[in-house]
Amino acid sequence: MPANTKFALKMGVATRVAFGDALLELARRDDRIVVCDADISKSTMTHKFHQEFPDRFFSCGIAEANMVAIGAGLAAAGKIAFVSSFSCFVLNKGFEQLRVTVAYPELKHFIVVGTHSGISIGEDGPSQMSIEDMALTCALPGFRVLAPADEVAMRALVKEAAYHGNPVFLRAGRPKVPIVYENGGEFSIGGSNTLIDGSDVTLMACGLMVAEAIRAQELLEKDGISARVIDLYSVKPLDRETIARAAEETGALVVAEEHLVDSGLGVRVAQVVSETAPAAMEFVGLTGYAESGPGGGLLDKYGLRAGNIAAAARRAVERKRVG
Repeated sequence: MPANTKFALKMGVATRVAFGDALLELARRDDRIVVCDADISKSTMTHKFHQEFPDRFFSCGIAEANMVAIGAGLAAAGKIAFVSSFSCFVLNKGFEQLRVTVAYPELKHFIVVGTHSGISIGEDGPSQMSIEDMALTCALPGFRVLAPADEVAMRALVKEAAYHGNPVFLRAGRPKVPIVYENGGEFSIGGSNTLIDGSDVTLMACGLMVAEAIRAQELLEKDGISARVIDLYSVKPLDRETIARAAEETGALVVAEEHLVDSGLGVRVAQVVSETAPAAMEFVGLTGYAESGPGGGLLDKYGLRAGNIAAAARRAVERKRVG
């Protein structure tokens, strides 16, 4: 997608819905694809796969750790295994199995899809809000971690994940999200997309925060601040070259994520920046657990909106000027 594009963000489907559709389309062309689910297929959207390919669908019950091990066995036997559940369940309950049966043996063609990530799930409450999932999967050697911004990115990254080879964590959300890539886009594991060019500050985001970063750019433009916007959909591995170039050229960065700032995308970006081109940095994300409530209201309350990103950008620009 070319830089300096003007975005007219319109609402699309949830990334979990796009995952279910892309998975089914892919499975129709490749009979190696199998799915394991933890008794919530209508929420993870793998029920469509189940209806069409019942012999390739394994319902594992509410036993996420066992589900991960079953999926690992299928992948070890030559299948392309998609293992899906809510992020909080499959990552927290299945972490030991992800570590021992997937990461340690360097298993290929294993994709864990965590849906209902972040606090935007709303009324289900903090027990089901996964705000540590990227940190956990980034900690697993060999894992690739992807957080698509919209339905277009999700559909492309499902295919990338299936045939990449390394184990992959694919992060999906519950609510509908704006379409960022209405005209398509290029996606590769380890890549990123610069959506809008700018010279004063760079806004980096993943998942649903990408649309908020685009809106923040519009707010900053009214103040005479030129903001670059980058979609870091590949959380691991990061596009180090693009990050370093943005730090060097703009000298100020804001990283926005629907995740704990202590251990998520921002920390990873900061590591790259410190190693390559030190710059003023600000972080927009979560500092603790949220409460139960409407998803949109929670994003407002916990500061995951365009206005919060714009305010952080102003702070970063000011620090750059003072420095």
